[in-house]
Amino acid sequence: MDFETLKVRQEGAVLFADIAAPPMNLLGTELVRDLVSLIQRAEADTTLQVIVFGSADPDYFISHVDVTRISEYREQAAKLTGEASIGLLFRYLSKSRLVTIAQIEGRVRGAGSEFVLACDMRLAARESAIFSQPEQGFGLIPGAGGIQHLTRLMGRARALEVMLSADDYDAELAERYGWINRALPAAALGEFVRSLAHRIAGFPAAGRAVLKDRVTAISLAQPDDFRRDSDLFLERARDPETQRRMSIAMTRGFQTHDGEMALARMVGELTER
Repeated sequence: MDFETLKVRQEGAVLFADIAAPPMNLLGTELVRDLVSLIQRAEADTTLQVIVFGSADPDYFISHVDVTRISEYREQAAKLTGEASIGLLFRYLSKSRLVTIAQIEGRVRGAGSEFVLACDMRLAARESAIFSQPEQGFGLIPGAGGIQHLTRLMGRARALEVMLSADDYDAELAERYGWINRALPAAALGEFVRSLAHRIAGFPAAGRAVLKDRVTAISLAQPDDFRRDSDLFLERARDPETQRRMSIAMTRGFQTHDGEMALARMVGELTER
């Protein structure tokens, strides 16, 4: 498998896919296109049972959506689901027969957080992983499943704290809140994930599919919930105050590698007149 924004290698029944979309792993047209293609091809390959998603960038897993290309990447998502919605693309991944594990090192924010929430498991490097839903700082809402997943995983109060604060959360706090399965030392993370993936892949596929289907039926929100969040995100994106804040952020380094290293601070400063 060859992709523009993914580095892929296969070990038996496990596929490792590292996101490589410089300069900061934005979720843009090319990455969405490659994710759609990867999912299609992996599902068609009956030898594959588990996908491990990682990042080739030590600073960013997936930063967030490319806000300059919303219509373009939504069109790419529709090629798999029939609907122009990143949330429904991620929901498709959650329902896949494949088991998906996110190995998180670096920053994962916005739709990047929503992508890892759509994965079946999330393991993170204690020293480097940072999580955020920064949308409220611009007047937006999480539009690709974050509201659905975080409320179910954390409960109402913590989900509201995470989303309303638009702040950064380190891996240890993310683990305590239920955002991720485990926070592990960076030196141990890769081998732990690799061992877990191969262990899961070695069990009977039919039994695994039934189990995942039953858990998903209980835990995954309905398509209309994802559609509603997506519609509200787009509605908020057209709001003049949202556009004003986005314009200011662009002048301060938003959507640049170095500028977003301290995104939580940047978002907080947008309130200053």
